[in-house]
Amino acid sequence: MGSFAARSLSRFVIGASVVALATAPGMAWAQDAAATVGNPGPSETESLPQNPTEGEDDIVVTGIRASLRATIDIKRDAQGVVDAISAEDIGKFPDTNLAESLQRITGVSIDRSNGEGSFVTVRGFGPEYNLVTLNGRQMPTSSLGDGASAPASRSFDFANLASEGISAVEVYKTGRASVPSGGIGSSINIRTPRPLDKPGMRGSIAAKGVLDSSQNGKNQILPEVSGIFSTTFADDRVGIMVNGIYQRRKASANEAFVGFRDGFLGSGDGWGVLPNNAQQANRPTGNDVYEIPQEASYNVRDIDRERINGQAVIQVKPTDTLTATADFTYSRNKVEVRNNSVGVWFNFGDVSSEWTDGPIAGPVFYSEAFAPGKDLSYSAALSANVTENKSLGFNLNWEAPGGVTVSFDAHHSTAESKPTNDYGTSTNIGSAVFGVARQTINFENDLPIISYSMQPGIDPLNASLATPTGNSFRNAYFRDEINQFQIKGRYEHDGAFLDSIDFGFSYVDNQVRSAYGFIQNETWGGIDPRGASFGAAAVPDDFWKLISLPDKFQGVQGAGNAAVPQQILGFNFEQMAELLRGQYNICSNPQIGTSQAGTCLADFTTDRRIREKTISPYLQVNTKFDLLEGPAHIIAGVRYDQTTVSSRALVQVPTGTRWTAANEFALSYAPERSFLVSKGSYQNWLPSIDFDMEPIRNVKLRASYSHTITRADYGSLQGGLELASNPRIGGGTGTNGNPNLIPFKSKNIDLSAEWYYQPESYISVGYFNKDVQNFIATTQINQSAFELRNPGSGPRYRAAQAALGGTTDAVRIRDYILRNFPASSQVTGVTEAGGVTYLNGNIFGLPEDDLFNFQVNQPFNSDQTANINGWEFALQHRFWDTGFGTILNYTIVNGDAQFNNALDPSVSQFALVGLSDSANAVLFFDKFGFQARGAYNWRASFLNSNNGFDPTYVESYGQFDASISYELIPGLTVFGEGINLTGSSRRGHRRSNEMVTFSQPGFARYTAGVRFNF
Repeated sequence: MGSFAARSLSRFVIGASVVALATAPGMAWAQDAAATVGNPGPSETESLPQNPTEGEDDIVVTGIRASLRATIDIKRDAQGVVDAISAEDIGKFPDTNLAESLQRITGVSIDRSNGEGSFVTVRGFGPEYNLVTLNGRQMPTSSLGDGASAPASRSFDFANLASEGISAVEVYKTGRASVPSGGIGSSINIRTPRPLDKPGMRGSIAAKGVLDSSQNGKNQILPEVSGIFSTTFADDRVGIMVNGIYQRRKASANEAFVGFRDGFLGSGDGWGVLPNNAQQANRPTGNDVYEIPQEASYNVRDIDRERINGQAVIQVKPTDTLTATADFTYSRNKVEVRNNSVGVWFNFGDVSSEWTDGPIAGPVFYSEAFAPGKDLSYSAALSANVTENKSLGFNLNWEAPGGVTVSFDAHHSTAESKPTNDYGTSTNIGSAVFGVARQTINFENDLPIISYSMQPGIDPLNASLATPTGNSFRNAYFRDEINQFQIKGRYEHDGAFLDSIDFGFSYVDNQVRSAYGFIQNETWGGIDPRGASFGAAAVPDDFWKLISLPDKFQGVQGAGNAAVPQQILGFNFEQMAELLRGQYNICSNPQIGTSQAGTCLADFTTDRRIREKTISPYLQVNTKFDLLEGPAHIIAGVRYDQTTVSSRALVQVPTGTRWTAANEFALSYAPERSFLVSKGSYQNWLPSIDFDMEPIRNVKLRASYSHTITRADYGSLQGGLELASNPRIGGGTGTNGNPNLIPFKSKNIDLSAEWYYQPESYISVGYFNKDVQNFIATTQINQSAFELRNPGSGPRYRAAQAALGGTTDAVRIRDYILRNFPASSQVTGVTEAGGVTYLNGNIFGLPEDDLFNFQVNQPFNSDQTANINGWEFALQHRFWDTGFGTILNYTIVNGDAQFNNALDPSVSQFALVGLSDSANAVLFFDKFGFQARGAYNWRASFLNSNNGFDPTYVESYGQFDASISYELIPGLTVFGEGINLTGSSRRGHRRSNEMVTFSQPGFARYTAGVRFNF
């Protein structure tokens, strides 16, 4: 279906382009040529097909047209391939979410979190491959994700920023010496307004209500308030600007989830493999690949988000050539997610199933029957975190004599994420009703149908039968601090060929800390704090509530199936947590983890810190000349990056080893954890060259070649050797990061042709090709660690063998050592076997023993390479003077590293995630005080994750949004907006469509408000 949609949309784009070009009239060009937007680009009036009549008054363009023209100015005058989105006016960005605005750009698609755009993918490269800057400054990133581990991503979460305080977002798709390194996919620069850019007093105040129809239960309308004020004084020598945004949103993100075991071949056998009997219809055979469900759940998830953004800027221009700017930017995003769920877990016992035909066999249904005692799980989870970003910057710009401009820029920026409660980042409390007789998942609908039947006399909704079970409290913390200063210079030359020279230097000091700890009670069979049957007496009846289920998945095929449970048991997380904390001490048992005093916040057992320092000088030469009677430019430059990495990791330091049983060993640890330090460094020369020419008036041809890099994720760079606590006689295992990883490197070719046939209209086609190397994989390294010795391989072992006639019987050898080397051993008991008494105990490692070998998993740069290439088509057209216009774009992305779903699941595969085609279609109207816009955004199915063996895909997704506004009187506007008006749902799967991993309903979000501009 994705391929058909791609072909259809491609034909539509091409056909619409031909129609638009055929109907573009010269009269409209002449009128539009007179329009100006603020400070027009230097070539705007010169390169239009007709010049305005002398003496004719300029036409001031505002609204959508102003945004489109500013966007074209950026694209047309840029070096290399650049796309942008500009604000329609101060305080009015086209969308209320930056990520949802960016998806309108050719080649850009987004990932959604909690029903809102958050992460950006450019030309198939996911968020970790894109560098985000704010006013040219590298920004720290911070996100706790699901809190299941220490966060370690460089991905920038656009959900932390509101759009009202943004003037433009620029996406640099080709490498440039003057652009900071770090983005293979793109470098995205977020621009904020400056008061001296447009002297005078101006501002905007807006208030609106937001209704998210996804809310479970009563739909609340919540407020969003924003304001921005800018003014200049002292003859426009001093300017100040302040803005603030407050947003509150409540929503729901209900989900059906299925987790699968590792894949099998139909000819495989062993535990967990599908039985080969008459209960399996069309069982996979031979080399058919299949996967068995392991767990499944329905999740009713409620979200409460509060976002505050603000900025203050002061600019001083004491002379015509000197401008000083100081600014402070702040954002705070607080998110609380509550979840009640019903879930089943499979034991791979009495199985019945049906399967589709191979070679990739998908389940039609999967079912298991149980003896009395099987649990039906009810759980409640809480994820409550806040992310806070602060950036303090200073810039000094001097237009020196001799055509030289020098800029000094420095900033101190931090991003911090942490929990907002006494339980942790991501927490879960389980409960259960014991008595499942059979449980089944049917995969014939978009919604997986989870059903269950109980043993006689067991009611799954009887609260008196529900008992608390296991629970976990995960606590994570993340902080990223960046200190950066930059010196940039530009020399303007008056010569015929040399146009200018750009030069500069950047120093970035990036310090990252990620910490994690957890408390987990493995009491899944039922907690009993009273020392007796748990039962209803321990949990008051008013803790439990009935939650309806089918209505939580409206719009998803299968939600009305009679087999879907009509209700489930739910409970309040805090109530249950405090009950179990008081009666069972679930947060203070040192056997399952320790917590901060008086809380359930787990102490950090993982605490890793990275310091990354990068120096980057660059030089860029810009030339201009005539070619084929039109202007042409060659821009060539090189950037040099030198980076040092220092990693400090808090680990448990082993101090010794013990041989505790025949093939069992244990490590002894120091009472206090210690920081281990490891270091790495690398350097890169990053050349770039851009060529553009205008062979025909208003037609631009471009060609670019560049080298770009993306640095390894923080998790892979983090050092800290951690060993499994129970090695075997042949060796142990462990994990370690690698601060010596070098960046991903891409060699890029870009070609494009652009025709700007009206001030607000153009058509373009582009081709890109990227050859990427230095991908990160994992390898096993055999090594010793901490000078640990193997008591099962040394002088005592060999003496025992010699005395016992060369035996390898571990029981006899251990008995000999315990009897004959009492100074280095400890007897703890005896065992009778065959009439012989053998001693048991600990045998301690000695310096003369052989070193213990450990197989350590460590990331490394593999020799894997990948080629990504594709095409970008874009059309922006305004239909004469009707007020109507359209924006169409389509991106094709191809890659040679794709996952083969039919391959043996035991074979690891290298494949790129995130590659997919994408498209946008926008129709807008801007006239008579009315502005209206309808936008359809589509992204094809893509590989979302790959651990080498088990792929997961997100299926194709299309969403329709619309907005409308009317200016009642000059400056006073009422507006409304609808997001996902058609209620598009999202779904993911494994190797086949039947192996669904998640299914989420989609709902519309509505906004209405009033804005006053002055």
